[in-house]
Amino acid sequence: MMMKKLAPVFFFLVALSGSAFSQDAPGLYDAGTKPQLVSKQFSFTEGPAVDKQGNIFFTDQPNNKIWKYDTDGKLSVFLDSAGRSNGMYFDKKGNLISCADAKDELWSISPKGKVTVLLKDYEGHLFNGPNDVWIHPNGGIYITDPYYQRDYWTRKKPDLDGQKLYYLAKGKHKAVIVDDRFVRPNGIVGTPDGKILYVADIGDSKIYKYDINQDGSLSNRTLFIAQGSDGMAIDERGNIYLCGKGVTIVNPQGEKIGHIDIDEPWSANVCFGGKNKDILFITASKAVYIMQMKVKGFD
Repeated sequence: MMMKKLAPVFFFLVALSGSAFSQDAPGLYDAGTKPQLVSKQFSFTEGPAVDKQGNIFFTDQPNNKIWKYDTDGKLSVFLDSAGRSNGMYFDKKGNLISCADAKDELWSISPKGKVTVLLKDYEGHLFNGPNDVWIHPNGGIYITDPYYQRDYWTRKKPDLDGQKLYYLAKGKHKAVIVDDRFVRPNGIVGTPDGKILYVADIGDSKIYKYDINQDGSLSNRTLFIAQGSDGMAIDERGNIYLCGKGVTIVNPQGEKIGHIDIDEPWSANVCFGGKNKDILFITASKAVYIMQMKVKGFD
């Protein structure tokens, strides 16, 4: 995911007629609600994930840290030397599953910060750089693996052919490829019932929708929307929140129904958190923001 320079903060909601977005037509937030700046003390923020209590964990990847934003609004460092963590997601046991691309691994981080490496390669080859992750209700893990050259790597080219989507079944130690038809896969999110998966191909400005089969394989790949996304989130109505230049909200039919504009170079990722899971938490370049919503999320 991309690292760019910070711009001054200015917020507005697009409210145009025709095919553009009405300010609060979806009823997702009150008219006039604005994102609130939490902090700008970071280098590039990513990977927000929420635990069962509503605390949000996110990464400052260039500084190699995972931060915690608790339900009382307090910021603290959860983990130093965080493996250059990127996308993250909590499992049912409270472990933070992290795409740790310092060594192109998938980590499980316990509530006390103990690291267990779940994946370190695919058939003896380094992953491109695990980027984002979503965990199925059955415990299976889906991982996107695009290639972004990092300045902290010694290698200068991929070890694998292609940029793919992988699945790690619960209790297994080897991932399998579930789709290899991407230019550069990135954001990923699934429905809470475990039936549908959305995967962004940011390299081809497309998002695909899949049916999830009982064995973790995917079927019925269809184009959901001709727009890419960095990280993604889903709310209780099935709306998908896409990241890039601000946050675009898309309904389950793939229609754009709202846009939250943030005057930062890039909005990398998003999740719902807080005690009621109704706070939208946005990682945007060197900053993080929160926004009060009228809907809840399932992250």
